[in-house]
Amino acid sequence: MGSAIAAPQNIGKGAADQYFKQRQKEGESRVRRPSSSKPRYMALHLGGYVNEDTYKWGERGNNDVGQLMGGVTYRVGEWKESMDLLFRADISSFEVDDANPVKLSLLPLVTFPDARSQFPLYFGAGAGIGVFFKQARGESSLSFDYQVVAGGRFFDVFDNVGLMFEAGVKNSILLFSDGQHNGVFTAVGTVFRF
Repeated sequence: MGSAIAAPQNIGKGAADQYFKQRQKEGESRVRRPSSSKPRYMALHLGGYVNEDTYKWGERGNNDVGQLMGGVTYRVGEWKESMDLLFRADISSFEVDDANPVKLSLLPLVTFPDARSQFPLYFGAGAGIGVFFKQARGESSLSFDYQVVAGGRFFDVFDNVGLMFEAGVKNSILLFSDGQHNGVFTAVGTVFRF
């Protein structure tokens, strides 16, 4: 009569440590590549306002003062592998009273989903400062600017050059006077991936 020798059971603290070490090794193999391999892109866009409201900007208080706008957007990074962190610089021209104000807006922008997903549609928001190079008489040369955007970007349509379109709202609140400008815009442009 022989007794069966029981196989050692894999239990206890030692077994748990071994399990988590193995799991950690598996997790490391699933980690995304370093940030240098993440898609970097720069978008150039040109557009105009399709609907506007202006409050206390200029003596006449006209609506529909926006003319042409253009800008550049650069992908600075990614947040939590779900959203893109962008930097945007926009130039906008206006016609207020007899002046032709020109404003540079500088703002960080967050868009979802991230470019790595290759999903063509995105939406986002950002806020920053606007600096007027030319301004209507008696109006502030600085503004608080914010944007809410939705659009599409199609990478690599022609080699590393793609297409983009965007629509949204761009609003400005003049900091040292009572003026405000709210505008709905559309823009089209190119996306360069490198």
